[in-house]
Amino acid sequence: MKTATPWWDPVTHADRRPLLLARNRVKSAIRRWFEADDFTEVETTCLQVSPGNETHLHALGVWVTGDDGERRRRWLHTSPEYAMKKLVAAGETKIFDFARVWRNREGGDRHAIEFTMLEWYRAGAPWEALMDDCAGLLRLTADTVGASHLVHRGRTCDPHLTPERLTVADAFAHLAGIDLLATLPADPTAEPDHDALAAMATAAGIRVGDDDGWSDVFSRVLAERIEPALGDGRAVLLTEYPSREAALARPCAHDPRVAERFELWACGVELANAFGELTDPAEQRRRFLVEMDEKERIYGERYPIDEDFLAALARMPPTSGIALGFDRLVMLALGAPRLSDVMWTPEG
Repeated sequence: MKTATPWWDPVTHADRRPLLLARNRVKSAIRRWFEADDFTEVETTCLQVSPGNETHLHALGVWVTGDDGERRRRWLHTSPEYAMKKLVAAGETKIFDFARVWRNREGGDRHAIEFTMLEWYRAGAPWEALMDDCAGLLRLTADTVGASHLVHRGRTCDPHLTPERLTVADAFAHLAGIDLLATLPADPTAEPDHDALAAMATAAGIRVGDDDGWSDVFSRVLAERIEPALGDGRAVLLTEYPSREAALARPCAHDPRVAERFELWACGVELANAFGELTDPAEQRRRFLVEMDEKERIYGERYPIDEDFLAALARMPPTSGIALGFDRLVMLALGAPRLSDVMWTPEG
């Protein structure tokens, strides 16, 4: 049986090399952009006590043996988030990291189990500052590679236009005909109205399974009606996620039902996920336990809580942070059809 030509084949590599060199130019330009704003580049360790505590986040675990001979379970981080927040608690105010991260159960043209995440934090800055960062980085990336538009699967997005800001509630109303806020209790720790959301989703023609919880229905509406429509012509900042769907974000001051979380979208592709960071360790623990209970219900597993991280939160100043898929950004700027096209040594 004929096998595909490997990426290391000299002819294949020669074809790919211009994209890879463009990737390097983008990384260098972004480094200079951050350093010009007095950011410090950091390097976080990949092995962590906990890989993260979100329901649908899947990690790769390893066993390590210390000098005492004891075997311990560790995890390849899914994000440098916990370590970077500890650095903010230690006194760092503006930091960024081009981190290698791992997420299990990922694959396809726009996903990889191992990839590069650009993550940065601004202590003392509002979450809107990160929105401005996103607009600046889109322009910078496009200009660095000489692209007038971001391109993916026939869809285009002008990176020089100011991104549209769209709340999740408005997106549900306009694109799915669903009153999302009507399903959210005034107390964000209380359970949302599953039956109301399920009924509205069903009326909109979205399938709802018998075992689907509120979050399952919410995610299905997002995936089927909202996300595919985002980022045509100009980038979109999808803002104010329900607090239940923003485990590490602080509630919005004007409405605690929703949180200071946004995602950056272009050409129907999610590029970044940002928070006005929650710094209340007791509330963070509560949310982690809710997430892990749900993970255990769905997948039959749960991840440990990083107690050191919760201790650091108590000392962390008000901060905003964001994680951006660097490979995806380069893919769109170069119009490459697959993530693997812009990775130096793609998996397999």
